[in-house]
Amino acid sequence: MRRYETFVVIDPDVSQEERAPVLERVKELITQQDGFLVFEDVWGERKLAYEIRKKERGFYVRFDYCGLASLVNEIERFFRIDDRAIKYMTVVLDKDVDLEKVKEEKAAADSQRESEMASQETPAETASAELGQEEAEVEGKKEAAEPEPPVEEAAQASEPAESAEEKTPAEKKEEA
Repeated sequence: MRRYETFVVIDPDVSQEERAPVLERVKELITQQDGFLVFEDVWGERKLAYEIRKKERGFYVRFDYCGLASLVNEIERFFRIDDRAIKYMTVVLDKDVDLEKVKEEKAAADSQRESEMASQETPAETASAELGQEEAEVEGKKEAAEPEPPVEEAAQASEPAESAEEKTPAEKKEEA
């Protein structure tokens, strides 16, 4: 059994309701052909490197799976037939893969992702609570602060002012 990665670019004009059956069909093909879907990575809509079928954007999806060559042939046949898929590419990641090891790695990655999600929620909630307290303190300080002194008139600011250092000793005697 080999490990493959298939990228597919779906027409961006296709709605989410019309796009979902394409993705579901690929998942069905993987299970029907005794394959194992390791990961489905939805990248979303992005700009294409070059126009394809007069489209400048595309909806990208990456499938990481294990299976036989017949599975890859069936997935690519499906993409050739379906007009919603505007481009696809399959790459071999590993020529000889241990399916049990891949399943263990996926389970470990899933549990790690879940623990990271749980740990990220708690600090985010406390950070937002702290931010709310800081905003309240800033608001209170603004209200308690005295009003700013009036700004000098523009005419006074535009007049050149002579500093004491620029005057000669003779001018200083005359002023005194």
